[in-house]
Amino acid sequence: MSEPNTSAPSPAPVTAPSKGKVFLRRLFSSVVLWTVVILALFSGNKLVSDWFFLLIMTVLAVTGLLEFYNMVEKRGLVCFKGWGIFGGVLLMASTFFYVSGYLGPKEAPSKAGDFETSILVIFVLGLCVKQFTSKTNTAGILAISTTLFGLMYVPWLLNFVQKINYFPRINDNGHWYVLYFILVTKFSDLGAYVTGSLIGKHKMIPRISPGKTWEGFGGAVVITTGVSLAFVHFAGDRLPGMNLMHATILGVVLSIAAVIGDLIESLFKRESGVKDSGAFFPGIGGILDLLDSILFNAPLMYLYLRHILTH
Repeated sequence: MSEPNTSAPSPAPVTAPSKGKVFLRRLFSSVVLWTVVILALFSGNKLVSDWFFLLIMTVLAVTGLLEFYNMVEKRGLVCFKGWGIFGGVLLMASTFFYVSGYLGPKEAPSKAGDFETSILVIFVLGLCVKQFTSKTNTAGILAISTTLFGLMYVPWLLNFVQKINYFPRINDNGHWYVLYFILVTKFSDLGAYVTGSLIGKHKMIPRISPGKTWEGFGGAVVITTGVSLAFVHFAGDRLPGMNLMHATILGVVLSIAAVIGDLIESLFKRESGVKDSGAFFPGIGGILDLLDSILFNAPLMYLYLRHILTH
């Protein structure tokens, strides 16, 4: 007589969500995240538009920086994580007080850049002192390099969002430029995915991102430029200095930079052996997965605003 089978049934295999679901989740999370930022900027309440905006920017910078340093460690490299986080908070907060006018009249953009440079110099000097006092780390060049690059890649690039918002030459319309470049950037992500999914056949750089296609890249440029033109048309005088020619140029430039930013983060993740930059959003990824294209477009938008639109 055979004995009854008392072993527990094996659990059903967990199926990973499809690329389409992951993309839609990330797009939804990104829309929610930046909607909160934009609502804060347009609230009309200075307490909300300034301090809540600073809080969100700092949280994004710190969380993204932590994710980057975690990828560095998973790659088997070393970094001064604590000093990097301190530098990121210092950079975001000090720039806010300088460009927002809380410490006096808003200065010219060149002075704001000089002030930010002084913060970076202090950070580098602090890194060197940190290495001098370290009793365990013998890879000084590596630790200083990875820590500094993390600060430049996340907080420093993200900081340009603040400098756009408080740009002094556009009659307090910086929040409209923030809305413009975020909207254009996110439509680049959407255009690349939709076009690539429908007609994408030719891979761009499969060793870095197997899903990226040249067709998707072309779709990103076309759709982003169209959105840029439409937004500028309806925004009118709320975007001082902007016209349809500038809208076309920015649509092309920002769409290309958004794809490059996405590819660079994919490169970091692939080298670290991780699928997502973090687990801040279960089933979606980390903050860097939502910021990758924004990080490169923010300085480009700022430089175009400073040197061309308000020259």
